Amino acid sequence: MPEAAVPQTFLLRWQGLVPSSEAMQLRLQWLSGLLLMMLLATLPMLTRTGLGLIILAAGALWIIWGCVTPPSRIGSISSWLLVFLAIAFLATGFSPVPVAAAKGLIKLISYLGVYALMRQLLATRFEWWDRMVAALLAGELIASVIAIRQLYGPTNELAHWADPNSVAAGTVRIYGPLGNPNLLAGYLVPILPLAVAALLRWRGWGAKLYAMVALGLGITATLFSYSRGGWLGMLASIAVILLLLLLRSTSKWPLFWRRLLPLLVIVLVTAMLAVAATQIEPIRTRITSLLAGRSDSSNNFRINVWLASIEMIRAHPWLGIGPGNAAFNSIYPLFQQPKFNALSAYSVPLEILVETGLPGLIASLGLVITSLRRGLAYLSSNNQLALPALASLAAIAGLVVHGITDTIFFRPEVQLVGWLCLATLAQRQPEKGQVDLTA
Repeated sequence: MPEAAVPQTFLLRWQGLVPSSEAMQLRLQWLSGLLLMMLLATLPMLTRTGLGLIILAAGALWIIWGCVTPPSRIGSISSWLLVFLAIAFLATGFSPVPVAAAKGLIKLISYLGVYALMRQLLATRFEWWDRMVAALLAGELIASVIAIRQLYGPTNELAHWADPNSVAAGTVRIYGPLGNPNLLAGYLVPILPLAVAALLRWRGWGAKLYAMVALGLGITATLFSYSRGGWLGMLASIAVILLLLLLRSTSKWPLFWRRLLPLLVIVLVTAMLAVAATQIEPIRTRITSLLAGRSDSSNNFRINVWLASIEMIRAHPWLGIGPGNAAFNSIYPLFQQPKFNALSAYSVPLEILVETGLPGLIASLGLVITSLRRGLAYLSSNNQLALPALASLAAIAGLVVHGITDTIFFRPEVQLVGWLCLATLAQRQPEKGQVDLTA
């Protein structure tokens, strides 16, 4: 029986306007794949100008591809993104600084163009996931090696990241080509579970060794960044991917062992972390600074910024001040406490509330919940999307945990990895009982 025609909604009527051939579709597929691979491989090294040009090219290429491709249904993840985009438009229109907010809106649209191109490419041929992840791991390897080499260089260039008024004063922190240890950790956190999935998914010892080295160097660089939020994000992402893999591999075990084994693993890992936190001096120092409250200068700074951000939310609760750091920088001085300048709210949930109000936060929570449901649907599946989907879910978990106390996610080096994870989860769900032994 022929498939039912896809409803021609207003948002999809521009698609398929130009007739195409199989050769044209193939050329667009390869052009898109190579462009995205170049983007992911050079994320840590590109200048803002170079990054912006590639992002704009990706959005333009998606529009061209859409013009020659028949429309398809909008999935649940894309629907939530469209809802958030609509809220961002409203927030920009009602912003007290609409010109500054418009700059943030343009950035959001450009990032969504990259997401749309990734989603279209993966929907056309999912093998591109392996190629894009291979390119992403290449950039991660370069960034990690550069960062780790800084441990053997002059420490005077690294010392300015250690606050002399902090409990952790004197700690040497690496930052690689990204110029900021927190940004380095934020960039690496979502890549680590993708490397785990690649290690299990790829065939051949060479490919597995490549993924294993990328994973090992990424973990090492994250540890030596001494980013407390990065450490928590890494623990979350690695713990989630290992737990999901454990649940998936024991899905046919007796019920008793299916419930007991994860608990035993959690207890064992918790004990190991407790030993590390109390016996390894650098880790103990950073954890002490995390628990020091206002006694630690970094904590004190964040708390004051959070309090000022809450006042901004109270003043603009429904649609916020508009998206982007330009809008934040225009309004924050009216609420900031003396001597506590800030470029963001230093918390992703607070930043979303500040920029788009309660509707924006609700849409973001809907996106996270939908992603969680899509990812968990692959726990008992042998579909080729299973490992990438579970790894993407773990990466999002790491980004969420890191984002509680930092806004590194809004930097393109981090955010574009998040869009790759969402584009992976946005792919068609496996049908019940479907088996794909090529995964």
